[in-house]
Amino acid sequence: MSTPGSSTFDTARSTADDASGQPGRWEKIGYGMGGAANNVIWTGISTFLVFFYTDVAGIAAGVIGTILFFSRILDGVSDVAMGVILDKTRSRHGKARPWLLWLAIPFAIAAVLLFTVPVGSSGVTEIVYVIITYNIALLIYTAVEIPHGTLGALMTYDQHQRSILNVAKMVGAYVAIIAISNVTIPFVDALGGGQSGWISAFVVYGIIAAAIYFITFRSTVERTDPSSNERGGDTRPSVKDGLGSLLRNKYWAIVTAVLLLMYVFNGITAGMAVYFAKYVVGDPALVGALATALTLSTLIGILFVVPVAKRFGKRNTAIVGCAVAVVGSLIILIDPDNVALATIGQVVRGFGKAAVMGIIFAMLADTMEYGQWRTGIRIEGLIYSGASMGIKIGTGLGSALIGWSLALSGYVGTQAVQSPGAISAISALFIWVPVVVSLMMIVLLFFHKLDAEYPKILEDLGKSPGVNHPRWRA
Repeated sequence: MSTPGSSTFDTARSTADDASGQPGRWEKIGYGMGGAANNVIWTGISTFLVFFYTDVAGIAAGVIGTILFFSRILDGVSDVAMGVILDKTRSRHGKARPWLLWLAIPFAIAAVLLFTVPVGSSGVTEIVYVIITYNIALLIYTAVEIPHGTLGALMTYDQHQRSILNVAKMVGAYVAIIAISNVTIPFVDALGGGQSGWISAFVVYGIIAAAIYFITFRSTVERTDPSSNERGGDTRPSVKDGLGSLLRNKYWAIVTAVLLLMYVFNGITAGMAVYFAKYVVGDPALVGALATALTLSTLIGILFVVPVAKRFGKRNTAIVGCAVAVVGSLIILIDPDNVALATIGQVVRGFGKAAVMGIIFAMLADTMEYGQWRTGIRIEGLIYSGASMGIKIGTGLGSALIGWSLALSGYVGTQAVQSPGAISAISALFIWVPVVVSLMMIVLLFFHKLDAEYPKILEDLGKSPGVNHPRWRA
């Protein structure tokens, strides 16, 4: 449903593609492509940036771990600020979509700057440069990823359709993850290797990501924003009221905690893969195979999540997924330097991960209606940005654990051979941290009961999961 003043293109698409009040096929594909755009750049950063800093730029692992951790905490605070901004955004293109248009190119530029560290200058100069460019990149990523994540909830109220949109997003994300994980190192080598190769690779990635963001912007429609002139004009909540509503939303708190732990899992498994391949398995080129085993199985598993969750519930599906991820890690533990077992373990972990990642953002979207029902205030931006804060802190904690643990173990990135203590630390990080966080997620998920309560909440709010109720129509 178009917002007042929206373009002719938006109006035509809205009537042609969503006559049923639901996102059409091409709209779902366009939304899913946004997940790919996020990860064309972000996978390169999360998988290879620590490695680049330690092994190419020569910066101490402990210093990098500390920078990444505290930067992520600050970035988490910026997420909440972005949520407030998003809830107050009004434009002819809607609330979330315009941010994809405005920040696609700045995000691409910021990604390239991460790899232009002044190598060879004083250590202080390098560290200051890393702090500045990394935090700029995080801020811009926040301002484009939060709107994209929120957009799924703005497209429909229907739980099943939200699950489909979440799957589309995750499919796009994991296609990008598989591609970037596999092609980056050979691509960097083909572009000349060294720092110049990394810079050139991310110029290409930035161009690709920006182009995909534009496609997502053009192909999607916002339908569920309740602040319309039919309800008396601008009903945007104050910051105080919005934060109060957020803090009273128990299911948001549970989902956010699960997301934080899930992204510790993701940060460790992604960031440690290159170290595990190089120093435990014995071949850094195998990072692509290990990453693909995890990511491809996650992608395949995600394709089955919607029907499974529809039958057994999203919470139960996620709990089983966490248990499967534990089994995968234990398979790797049998013989850590065995390539076959490591690959099988990654596949099993990937299927477990799929059950969580395939529905967690749909679970988050459902907390928006719960919060509105509980407090009378609807805050899409704060709901998603608050959860994104958990994601950022989780990812930062995962990266920090890598840097701190490697530093404590005696790891030196410029050495070809590492100490037995460093190799043991690498194995422990890659295997045991995912086990611990998976068990913690299971405990949290047992307290999530929104699946059973959601239909009654919609009924009380006067909303139809199919076509928007006129009381709440944007």
